Amino acid sequence: MPFSAHHASPTHARAAIIGGGPAGLMAAEVLSEHGVQVHLYDAMPSLGRKFLMAGKSGLNLTHGEDFQTFLCRFGAAQAALTPALEAFTPHDIQAWAQGLGIATFVGTSGRVFPKDFKAAPLLRAWLHRLRGRGVTTHVRHRWIGWQGDALRFAIPNGEVSVKADATVLALGGASWPKLGSTGDWVEHLTAQGVPIAPLKPANCGFDVAWSAHLKSKFSGAPLKAVELSFAGQVARGDVTVTETGLESGPVYTLSAPLRDALDDDGKAVLNIDLLPDKNVEDLTAALGRPRGKKSIATHLKRTIKLDGAKVALLREVFAPEIFQDPAQLATAIKAVPIPLSAPRPLTEAISTAGGIRLDAVDAHFQLKHMPGVFVAGEMLDWEAPTGGYLLSACLATGRMVGGSVRAALNDTTAS
Repeated sequence: MPFSAHHASPTHARAAIIGGGPAGLMAAEVLSEHGVQVHLYDAMPSLGRKFLMAGKSGLNLTHGEDFQTFLCRFGAAQAALTPALEAFTPHDIQAWAQGLGIATFVGTSGRVFPKDFKAAPLLRAWLHRLRGRGVTTHVRHRWIGWQGDALRFAIPNGEVSVKADATVLALGGASWPKLGSTGDWVEHLTAQGVPIAPLKPANCGFDVAWSAHLKSKFSGAPLKAVELSFAGQVARGDVTVTETGLESGPVYTLSAPLRDALDDDGKAVLNIDLLPDKNVEDLTAALGRPRGKKSIATHLKRTIKLDGAKVALLREVFAPEIFQDPAQLATAIKAVPIPLSAPRPLTEAISTAGGIRLDAVDAHFQLKHMPGVFVAGEMLDWEAPTGGYLLSACLATGRMVGGSVRAALNDTTAS
C-alpha cells in the first residue's frame, strides 16, 4: 500500500517552505541564518529550474536605476511591495551576490548582471550555503493542499504529510509550467477561502491575424529599432515578427495595458513607428524624390533605408495607393496600426499577473485568515516589466517573509 497521510504520522518541521525558486530560497536563507530548522519542498527533481532558465540569456538580477523610479515599475502593487523592496534594495542584492562569490556589473541599460552572465554558479553557491546551515531539501514533493493542519505532498511512491509551526508558500506563478510553476496552488488556496485574482500572462507576446504571405515570408524576422506606443506609453527596441504575431522586449514592456485593454474592451491597436528618429517632414521630402523606373521597394531602401519586414508590415496594413503619395506614406511609416487579437497563452509568458490578492495578506505577507501561513514571490498579485524587477521582488518578498516567520516563531516560543 502506498505510504499515505492516512497511514503514517506527519513529519514535523519548525518551518516548511514550499517552492525552491528565488523567493523560497531567500526565505530559507534568512531562517537558517538564525538557526531555525527549515525543510524546503519542491515538486521538481532539482531546485531553481526557472531561475536557471532565466540565466540562459544572461541572468538579470536587478536594476540599477534611481530607486524611486525602480519602485514605480511595480504599478498598483508599489505600496504593498515597497517595505520589502526598501529592506532589500538593488544595491543589497549586488552585495548579497558578492557574498556568494559572484561579482556583478551594471550594464549600459541599467540592468545588473553577474560578470559571467550565468545563473548556475550563483545557484550552486547559494544551495551549498543553505545546506551548510542545515536546510533540508525534499525534491519530487508536489504540494497537494492540507488535511486538517497538515501539509500534504504527493511523492513518487505515494503521499506524505508534514506539520509545521510556520509555512511559507513560494510556488511561483503559472508561466513555464514545465519548470515547476504550474499554478496548481490556486485550487488548494481557493478551497481555503483565500481570495485570488485570476492568473494572466505578463511580459508576453500577442497574436495578430497576419496574412498567409507575411507568415510564410517574414516569420522570425526582426523589426529593428522601432518605437511602439499604446495608451500614452511608449517602448523602443527590436521587435520580432512571429507566425502568430509579435514578440520581444518592447512588446513585453507594454503587455500589461495591452492585455488589460483586450480583457476590458475586446480590442487593442498597437502603433509602430518604423523610423522613430526621423520626422514626417524629412521622410516626405526623401520619398518625394523622383524614383524613375525603380520599384517602390528599391525607392524605400535607397531613400530612407527601409526594407525587409518593415516594408512587408506596411504592405500588410495599408492600401497600395498609399505608396504612391509621399506624404501619406511618410505618415503611415510613423504610425502603423496593428490590431492585436489576444495575448499569447500564460504557459508561454515570461511571468504571471494575478495571484493572491494583496488585501488577503497582512504587512508581513501572512494570510490574514490563515495564521502561520506566509506567501512570497510571484504567487502574490503583482507584476513588473522585465529588467531585473521580477527577480528583485521575489528575492525581497522572500527575505521579508523569512524575517516575518522568524519573528512569529520567536513569539510562539516566548509565549
